[in-house]
Amino acid sequence: MKTLNLETILPELVDIRHCLHRIPEIGLSETKTSAFIGEKLRSWGYEVHAGIATTGLVASLQRGDPDNAVGFRADFDALPMTEDTGLPYSSEHPGIMHACGHDGHTTMLLGAAWALSQDVSFKGTVHFIFQPAEENLGGAGLMIRDGLFERFPCRRIYALHNLPGLKAGVFATRAGAIAASIDVVTITIKGKGGHGALPETTIDPVVVGASIVVALQTLVARNVSPHQAAVVTVGSFHAGSAANIIPETSVLEVSMRAMDPTVRSELQKRVEEVAILQAKSFNAEVRFQWEVGYPATLNHKLEAEIAAKSIIKHFGEDAFVDLTNPMMFSEDFAFMLEAVPGAYILLGNGDSSGLHSTTYEFNDEILASGVAFFCNLARDLCSVRE
Repeated sequence: MKTLNLETILPELVDIRHCLHRIPEIGLSETKTSAFIGEKLRSWGYEVHAGIATTGLVASLQRGDPDNAVGFRADFDALPMTEDTGLPYSSEHPGIMHACGHDGHTTMLLGAAWALSQDVSFKGTVHFIFQPAEENLGGAGLMIRDGLFERFPCRRIYALHNLPGLKAGVFATRAGAIAASIDVVTITIKGKGGHGALPETTIDPVVVGASIVVALQTLVARNVSPHQAAVVTVGSFHAGSAANIIPETSVLEVSMRAMDPTVRSELQKRVEEVAILQAKSFNAEVRFQWEVGYPATLNHKLEAEIAAKSIIKHFGEDAFVDLTNPMMFSEDFAFMLEAVPGAYILLGNGDSSGLHSTTYEFNDEILASGVAFFCNLARDLCSVRE
């Protein structure tokens, strides 16, 4: 087996990551990013299949049994946030930044595509899947519905995501649940506006909204077993325009996370029930707008074990952590794991700002670890002979 040497490509990978960081784009609008990825892959000799779920791409290395193909996925969309890092390669798109490291994930998978293409001893089939819209519209599900696995069948599939707070270069995963489901609902409360000096002539949607916010805090405490993980968060409350005006409406944005599908369904049901009944007690009305929800991310036991063994084999025992508990963030790779056996792996980003922070920065020092992980796993799975 050829020894992986990234010295010749690593400076280019850092440059690629910085280029991607400058052009962040929101899900399904990542035209520049998609074109950039495609251009790099073509320059390395790959045939690129573009336009999957609008901006998604797949490139395949086919040198072995297609029935034993492995899929590797990287997400490449950004977040609607204003960057505050002061980096020389900061976002050039106002109000949008790579605050979750998707530019790094994409760079690592590009590096693996290059490295495996250069390894003449490699005799496997790998589908490199570059996915849009992880943050907002469930791009993984959209790619699947657009025929991803019919066109590029995978026996197993893996994804890698950076994790601030975990030592740089250390990998972590677990069998079973590794990330929570998420559902988001916008609750619009319809009251009756009027003068702030005459509240008795109004139905105040601000008071109604506040009552709903307080009542929702009981859902996990009094509706979910303490042995189950669940979170309900009211992340946004908008109402009114002036201190002396009682508005007509107020709007809440609520997210729900859970590990168990039954708990997930119960939270969805109870959020609506609580909001309706609280509003009714004030003679107000409510309406709900549900957004795309993601199921819990459930690693397959065998595939998680295969990844762990590969990491320990190539990086050493100190480079792997078997997670005791799952994370409460959510990930649309869950859709791919519902369709194909696989696992979601975390890679330490070191002591950086947290994900989804305006000061977050992907750690370029872990690029080589990510590339090596994909390459080593591809070789192990495809049983390449010396």
